[in-house]
Parts: sequence; structure tokens; C-alpha cells
Amino acid sequence: MSPAGKEAVFLDGATRVIPIIGDPIAQVKSPANVTRSLNERGLNAIVVPMHVAPADVDAFIRGASLARNIDGIIVTVPHKFASYRHCATTTERAGFLEAVNVLRRNPDGSWHGDMFDGMGFVGGVRAAGADPAGRRALLVGAGGAGSAIALALLDSGVSGLAIHDQDERRRDALIGRLRSRGVGEVSLGSPDPTGFDLIVNATPTGMRADDPYPLLVDRLEPGMFVGDVITAPLVTPLIEAARRIGCTTQIGFGMFTAELELMVDFLSEDGRESADRNVA
Repeated sequence: MSPAGKEAVFLDGATRVIPIIGDPIAQVKSPANVTRSLNERGLNAIVVPMHVAPADVDAFIRGASLARNIDGIIVTVPHKFASYRHCATTTERAGFLEAVNVLRRNPDGSWHGDMFDGMGFVGGVRAAGADPAGRRALLVGAGGAGSAIALALLDSGVSGLAIHDQDERRRDALIGRLRSRGVGEVSLGSPDPTGFDLIVNATPTGMRADDPYPLLVDRLEPGMFVGDVITAPLVTPLIEAARRIGCTTQIGFGMFTAELELMVDFLSEDGRESADRNVA
């Protein structure tokens, strides 16, 4: 990328390209926002949305690796686990989760990955005036984002974390990995939020108008904090229901806003001389 401080040239032959891949992709807010942040740092770069089906993600990343002006890849649903396989190195956090949502080039052209969803979600909760520490949390969703949020919630000091996912194998695998760390109490959850202080939807349920609620909203109570990772619609049916009941809420864009600077820092680092963990 161009040196920091140099005036960015928008869309010329020297522009560095950063695809963002997902299925679907129309809902993402990253292209304009990350591009703007990179340009404000003097980097001549653009983030471009790419609709890539799960069956094609491996071929896409292999092909993108051949383009020498692709400096990074941002990853959204459902490609965070698959993209991890293409990383020669990762941070310790991404290595534990075996999932990434941002990749950048190593000096040898291979990929270095990290996962910022968890830090972004917790940062958004704090920006909304809440602190996860000491709260009893229910997490719905054990996918890429959910796994990262689970790890970040435990590290932020929740008093207990229950995890629910319709995919029981994925849920149980995540619970087992988290328990192996010996940090915090991790248990099997359900769609019932009764008794919890912090409730998180980390599934895509709510993106479509005909989606059911991801949990039993009639059992929400005032005083609970309810967060969602979905960015489109901006306010999901879950968040609407929680607000009617009197809950404090965080929409998905709040998580993205907190995560944005972390992603831009990662993509704009020039050193790239060290990686925290080899996964080759």
C-alpha cells in the first residue's frame, strides 16, 4: 500500500484492491466505510464487494492470491471458517477460533488472518453504555461471529456464558473449546432468555422479513441488554421487540462501527514482519 500520509489517488492503476466476500453480500456496510477510512490514512485502496458461494470460496481465494494488487480480503457470512484454511499465519485469537474475518499479505505473499468480530461486539456494548463484566450472557449462534463473540465475552469478564445453536455439533464443539481454556463458566443454552442480563443474536436470523425470532422474545424483560450482529435491516425484528419491552439494545451497525478501526489498523500495517501463530 502507499505510505501513510501520502495523498490517496482514487481508482487508478496503483490502487490496491481489497475484496469483501460473503453469501449474501448486498447487506454489508464495509465497502464504503473501510475504503473511506483507508483513504483518510493516505492509502490508495478500495474495498469491493464480491458475492461468492460457499462451494466457490476456496477457488476464489486461490485465484485472488495470484493478483498482486490484492493486499487483503475481508470475510463475512458464511466464509470465516473456510478462509482460515488459506492462512499461513494467524493471530493467537484467530488460531484458537479457527476462523478469520480479515486477511492481509505476509511478506512472502501468503495470508495472515485475524478475527475482530468479538472485540467489535464488546466494544459496541460498551459504547452503548453497558459493561459485560459480571453479567450472565446468552449467545445464540456458534458460527464464525458467534465463536468470536463468545471468546470476547469470556475475556471481558461475564459471570457465565450459555450458548445455543440449532447445529448441535457446532455448538458442542465451541463449548468444548471454550471450556478447555479454563476462563469463565460456559454452559449449554436454549432460546429462552429468562435469567440472563446480556442476550446476543449472532445468527443471520432476522435478515429476511419472514424470518422467525432467533429466541423467545416474549420472555425478554426490561433491564436486559439485547444485541444483534445483523446490519441489514438496520433495526431487526428482535431489536424492535426488545425496545418495546424496555431493553437496552445494540444494533449490528454498532458492532461494525467499533470493529472498523481494528480492521483498518490491521489492513494498513506496513511491517507485517511477525505473525503470532503458524497454522500452515
